[in-house]
Amino acid sequence: MNNIVKLRLFGLALALTILIVDQLSKWWILTDIMAIPTVIRITSFFNIVLAWNRGISFGMFDNNSSWGSWVLIAVALVIVVFLAIWLMRGESMLSVLATGSIIGGALGNVVDRIQHGAVVDFLDFHVMGSHWPAFNVADAAISLGAMALILEALKPDPEQPKNNNDQDANNNPENP
Repeated sequence: MNNIVKLRLFGLALALTILIVDQLSKWWILTDIMAIPTVIRITSFFNIVLAWNRGISFGMFDNNSSWGSWVLIAVALVIVVFLAIWLMRGESMLSVLATGSIIGGALGNVVDRIQHGAVVDFLDFHVMGSHWPAFNVADAAISLGAMALILEALKPDPEQPKNNNDQDANNNPENP
C-alpha cells in the first residue's frame, strides 16, 4: 500500500475517531453529568452546560421545526459526500486531516439530529460576562478542519522548476 493510500485511510480513521469521541462525550454529558440539567463551573472562563441546538453553527437559523432538522441532515450528508471525495483525492497531510475532521464532526451532529432532533452542545466558554455559543467536540472538529483548509489554500505553491527553453533563451547571446 503506497503512502497516499495510507494517508487517505488515516483521514477516514480520523473522521471515525472524531465521530466516536463526539458521541461518547455527548452520551456522558446526557447520562451522567447533566442528569439534572445545570451549569457546572469548571474555571473562571469555562462551564459545562446542556444546550440543544436545532439550528446550524452556534444556533443560527434555529426555527424549532421538525422538517428543519431533516433538511439540515440532508444538507450535511451531501456535504459529507463531497468532502469524502475530496479526502480520497487528497495528497497532503493537512487537507486529509482537515477533511477528515470536518467529516467526523458533521456525522457526529447528524447522529444527534437523528436521535434527538437537535444537536447536544455543552462546552461554554465566557469572558467578562460574554459567552461564546455553547458547542461540542464535533463543532470544534469542524471549525479546526475549516481553518486548516483555509491555511492550506493560503499556502504558497512550491516554486516550479524553470523550463529549459527559458534557460536557453537567457543564455543565448543573440537574445539581448
